[in-house]
Amino acid sequence: NFTEMVGQQHVLQALVNALESGRLHHAYLFTGTRGVGKTTVARILAKCLNCETGMTANPCGECGACLEITEGRSVDLLEVDAASRRGIDATKELLENVQYAPARDRYKIYLIDEVHMLTPESFNALLKTLEEPPPHVVFLFATTDPHKLPATVLSRCLQFNLKNMQPEQIVAHLEQILVAESVNADAEAMALIARAAEGSMRDALSLTDQAIAYGEGKLVGADVSAMLGTVDRGRVLDLVAAILDEDPAAVLTLVSQIAEHAPDYVSTVDELSNILHQMTIAQT
Repeated sequence: NFTEMVGQQHVLQALVNALESGRLHHAYLFTGTRGVGKTTVARILAKCLNCETGMTANPCGECGACLEITEGRSVDLLEVDAASRRGIDATKELLENVQYAPARDRYKIYLIDEVHMLTPESFNALLKTLEEPPPHVVFLFATTDPHKLPATVLSRCLQFNLKNMQPEQIVAHLEQILVAESVNADAEAMALIARAAEGSMRDALSLTDQAIAYGEGKLVGADVSAMLGTVDRGRVLDLVAAILDEDPAAVLTLVSQIAEHAPDYVSTVDELSNILHQMTIAQT
């Protein structure tokens, strides 16, 4: 449910207020980079709309409608991946039953993921339904690239932009998960994963899974650093010190030592610029 989601309070607050006041729109567009919760928000909103206890911002999670949506078998939540079903025929097939009432729930909900992948003809077919939607239909769109949507479609949707996760939010959520899974993790390992995820909670979870396998059931900073190909921060600090000492020989020796571990050079340069940035702030 919404209370379990990490971040995105600006989106969740707007949706909760709309549900509690009964001011609903017929089309919602969720945008943002990968792994920040677009499809998750859409599925939870579907639960809120169709929960058997009544339309609510806190779905029970136990009724038939909630369980079916959670398990991905709801007949009134039609979930489509536009990347694989982008043609006009697929869209026509999807919309041919739009005028009929829901089979058992309150609303018939169309959740279209990566909606920007639809063809121009598909958008034209969708537009007529968006202009005059039946009262029992709600459209939920998710996309990483809203600029590719026609202005005519955008103007008929309520648009919510989901933000990238802050590293602190990712670490806090990973801590909860790892405690529940009884996995030991040190702070350095968590920080490395949070930085490598670049704002995506899904990437953070995938990297954590990978790191647990790499570390044989535990998360240690050195193991995670080796897995990610990141260079030990201490080595980068030594590099900065050698640069400040204007000692080219020491710099080149350090660079060759770093190179022995086949690092990710882009992340090494990022770390270097990050340290210089922090130094500048400290001096200021």
